[in-house]
Amino acid sequence: MLTPARSLALHAESGKELPRVEAFDALYGMGCRPRHGEVIMIAGRSGTQKSGLALFWVASMNLPTLYFSADMSAFTSSSRLASMQTGDTTEMVEAGMAAGGRHREEYLAALAHLDITFAFGSPITWQAVDEELAAFIELWDAYPQVIVFDNLMDFDGAESDYTEQMSVMSGLTELARATGATVIVLHHASDKSWEAKSDPWAPPSRDQVKGGLSEKPELSLSVALDPTSHEYRVAVIKQRMGPCDPTAKRYASLRCHPEVTRFSKLERVVPIASPSKPWSPTGVLNQKAV
Repeated sequence: MLTPARSLALHAESGKELPRVEAFDALYGMGCRPRHGEVIMIAGRSGTQKSGLALFWVASMNLPTLYFSADMSAFTSSSRLASMQTGDTTEMVEAGMAAGGRHREEYLAALAHLDITFAFGSPITWQAVDEELAAFIELWDAYPQVIVFDNLMDFDGAESDYTEQMSVMSGLTELARATGATVIVLHHASDKSWEAKSDPWAPPSRDQVKGGLSEKPELSLSVALDPTSHEYRVAVIKQRMGPCDPTAKRYASLRCHPEVTRFSKLERVVPIASPSKPWSPTGVLNQKAV
């Protein structure tokens, strides 16, 4: 048993904010504070770059990371990272690796500094998690600081069983507590709801996340991609230690670059009145990017 003071002293380090990523400034501006040792869910409908966001996030922080990928192949994961680091498209990476020589060496060199270890295989089993963690500790003599599971429904038995999904979420919470690692889990939102059909490019609300499982983590992010403008919308639908909006009506906007698996600040063009005369709805407007 621990007194409140001793508990705070022992766990203050694990509650520190994660390193900030410049592209997420709009999200931080909403009061979102991802922290070490938390369970974080990224939820969205199919095809909304959930895996791309998770890859970009962990690569940008570059903390020691163990990434369980059941949703992407080994080549897809590594080629997206190479694309992210070099700015070349995944098609260019594939062609360069096939050509060999200088191109191959450049892509391999671009990945050399990344502190990410992948574990591939579907379904994800707890035995595999234990074995990969043991191998990680054997190699680095420490737990990973970030563990990513892509995704929740790829756990053994959790494809459609709500009870098993709840069990997995409990296991992820226990894993975060035992290791002190930030656990990021990807999950699906409904594609069949009325909101998904009427406003498919809006982040899904908390009640659209399958199984209602977004209520379990300390932080749950809801994401959506507008494919026409590449605006990427991120809503905080659950945050234990900060503001949130379960309806997902309030969201941060980023710019998504899916061809190179990158995200950046979204610059908006807004009208500004001419200094020589007052603004009018029919007048000629100056424009400025902010």
